[in-house]
Amino acid sequence: MNCRISHFMKDLNSLNTEHLEKWFTDESTIWIPPMKEVSGKNRILALFRAIFRRYEKLEWHVSEIFNLGNNRYFYQTRSSGNRLGKGSYQNEICTVIQFSEKGKILYLSDYFKDTNAFN
Repeated sequence: MNCRISHFMKDLNSLNTEHLEKWFTDESTIWIPPMKEVSGKNRILALFRAIFRRYEKLEWHVSEIFNLGNNRYFYQTRSSGNRLGKGSYQNEICTVIQFSEKGKILYLSDYFKDTNAFN
């Protein structure tokens, strides 16, 4: 597994935005549907705080990573957990991610198999 992705996913699985701060800058952009695209470190961290509050438990397991070149990767993940008041949650996700030369996330975009899981 790519070390950057492995370390990022470990920090993501902590569900602690303090662990995620080091990954983003004011130039970072992420798009995690059903939300709209978000840019800037503070807005990205606020989005993660909002997402984490919706779950009693949430975790991701990466199964495959494909190197697209130029510090860009495509990887497949299974997410699972429990949504507050809505029971168990499971989804398959594909993610496109690009890192800067210094290892910061420039761009991250998720593609979900089951969008009804968010209703």
